[in-house]
Amino acid sequence: MAVSPAFFAAERPHAWQLRMAGLLYLVLIVLGAFGEMKVRGALVVSGDAAATAHNIMASEGLWRAAIAGDLLMHVLDLPVIVVLYLLLRPVHRGVALFATLINLVQTAVLAANKLNLLLPLFLLGNAAYLKAFPPEQLQAMAYLAVKVHGFGFGIGLIFFGVACVARGWLLFRSGFAPKALGVLMALAGASYLVNSFALLLAPAVADMLFPFIMLPPLVGEAAFALWLLAARHSR
Repeated sequence: MAVSPAFFAAERPHAWQLRMAGLLYLVLIVLGAFGEMKVRGALVVSGDAAATAHNIMASEGLWRAAIAGDLLMHVLDLPVIVVLYLLLRPVHRGVALFATLINLVQTAVLAANKLNLLLPLFLLGNAAYLKAFPPEQLQAMAYLAVKVHGFGFGIGLIFFGVACVARGWLLFRSGFAPKALGVLMALAGASYLVNSFALLLAPAVADMLFPFIMLPPLVGEAAFALWLLAARHSR
C-alpha cells in the first residue's frame, strides 16, 4: 500500500526537535573529539607506561574532565537517538528500530568502558594498599587499562557503525533527505566497521588507517547534524 505524504508529515518530529537533535549531535562530536584527541591523544604515550602515568597524574583534572565529558556525551546521545527514530520510522519502522536498539547497545558499551579510564587514577594514587606493588607494575597496569579502553571503544563503534549504515539506507530511501546524505552516513558507518575490525584483527593495519579512516565519519556525521539543524524537512 502506498504511503501518502500526509502520513510522513504527521509521523515525523517537529522542527524544534530536529534542531535540538542537530545541535546535540554537534555537541557530541565536540565532546568526543575533546576526550579522544585533545586529552587522551596528548597524555597517552604509545608504548611508554611510565610517561603515560606521569602525564595522567600531572593532568589529573584534565583526565577526569575528559571522562566526565564522555559520560555527558553518552547521556546527550539518548535524546538524539529518540529523535532519529521518530524521523526515520516512517521510512521503515523495523530498520529504524534496529538502528535505535543497536545504537543503544553502543552507548551502553562505551559508558561501561569508561571504568577503564578511572582505573589508572586508582592505580596511580597514594592509597596505602598500593604499596604492595612496585611503581613500575602499577604504571604498567594503568597503561594496560588505557589500552583496554581503546579496544572497548573500538568494540562499541562496531555497533555504532552498523547503526550509521542502517540510517544511511533509511535516509537514502526517505524522499525527504538528500540521497548524498544517506551515502555519507553509510560510508561513515562502513569506516567505523573497517577501523574497529582492523583494530581487533590486524592492529598494525589499524595503525596505518588511523586517523585517515575517521575522515568519512567526521564529514558524514557533521553533514547530518547540520542538516538536522536546518530542519527544513520537518512538519
